[in-house]
Amino acid sequence: MRAPLLVVGDALLDCDLDGEVARLAPDAPVPVVHDAHRRTRPGGAALAALLAARSGHPVTFVTALGEDPGSAELRRVLEGEVDLVPLPLRGTLSRKTRVRGGGQSLLRLDEGEGRAAGPSRAAREAVARAGTILVSDYGRGTADVLRAPLTDAAGRGLLVWDPHPRGEAPVPGVRLVTPSLAEAARWAATEGGTDDALALAAGAARSLVREWGAASVCVTLGARGALLSHGEAPLFVPTPFTAPGDPCGAGDRFAAAAAALLSEGALTEEAVVGAVDAAARFVADGGAASVRAGADPSSSPGSSSPGGALPGDSPEDPFEVVARVRANGGRVVATGGCFDLLHAGHVALLEAARAAGDCLVVCLNSDASVRRGKGPGRPLVPARDRARLLAALGCVDAVLVFDEETPERVLRALRPDVWAKGADYTRDGLPEADLVESWGGQVVLVPYLAGHSTTALAHRAATRSPR
Repeated sequence: MRAPLLVVGDALLDCDLDGEVARLAPDAPVPVVHDAHRRTRPGGAALAALLAARSGHPVTFVTALGEDPGSAELRRVLEGEVDLVPLPLRGTLSRKTRVRGGGQSLLRLDEGEGRAAGPSRAAREAVARAGTILVSDYGRGTADVLRAPLTDAAGRGLLVWDPHPRGEAPVPGVRLVTPSLAEAARWAATEGGTDDALALAAGAARSLVREWGAASVCVTLGARGALLSHGEAPLFVPTPFTAPGDPCGAGDRFAAAAAALLSEGALTEEAVVGAVDAAARFVADGGAASVRAGADPSSSPGSSSPGGALPGDSPEDPFEVVARVRANGGRVVATGGCFDLLHAGHVALLEAARAAGDCLVVCLNSDASVRRGKGPGRPLVPARDRARLLAALGCVDAVLVFDEETPERVLRALRPDVWAKGADYTRDGLPEADLVESWGGQVVLVPYLAGHSTTALAHRAATRSPR
């Protein structure tokens, strides 16, 4: 099971009214939206909590809820997804309704200005025992009423703070703060100083690290990526691809992904790289509008990783890749191996395997699995680095690390249409062949590039012998 997370922040209720626009109203120059259908989902900190939970992390969510209809609806859509610790709410839960036509937002209606009325013993205890906390401060009081215990938590644990325009400054000692460019510029009072977004972000982040007493500030830059600063030379992390689409909720996805990766032991730089990738893919998949409330988290793509995938192993969760390809009628290909000291033979095999379908998931032996199979001197490259190298190849769509002797358990979870191995194997020499064929899958052998092996490569490196 992945590390538990505590999310503290202001829940909103988001609603989309989606329809079609074919004409303007006769009495005013405004579009007429017809055949609109309504979809309600968690918003604000509730969206961040839901996204973290659906990535496989047990999530406890501290937020203010009342007895109004909006609070009741939010409780319903979060049921079974997170462990809810409610605070008292003064007023009614904030609801934001977007009216959309042809995929474009035309109008937003805001209702309800409820605020957290005070802390609770259960909430203080949840903060006190949490190892990793994400604060999503939408300025409606949840973080304010828990400021003292959150300050204590920052001094002893791992705290990520996602600020918003109506919220307060983070408490001192936060591990990572994730403002947008506009938010960072406002907090640092640097608006209008330059037209260069990177320069503006770097200056604001450097200033805010000192002002907030934060270990790091990461300014999100929308489609450009993010800029991370510890107070000195910043790290610019570009998006891995252009992701046209609805950016609503991308900041929540970024913060949730960063907190989740940090909870698993990732370095701050690694967490930001993973969060940029996660946010880009979230936008490409439709953003917040694609989130379905009430889905069974155990069946949600990417909700768990049967092979024990490491954070940052893959540019995308393997199960999300598989679900998307299947939804489009595509063929899922998988292959497996150690891939220790990646070489040309590996690349040839992977390229051939990818050509057999519409996506390729690599099932990668963990370090312990490699040691059991090849001896105490292997692997030469740890699993995290091997996964990262594989994921960087254009022919690889996702990587899943498994710990067993054979990949049968992860194959049962993935159920690929094609299982591809190098032609140095035979069908009878693959113990997983019967399993793949049991659900109608196909086992194929792909050309093997002779003369390439990790063992030979390691020997040449050790003896410095010429090729």
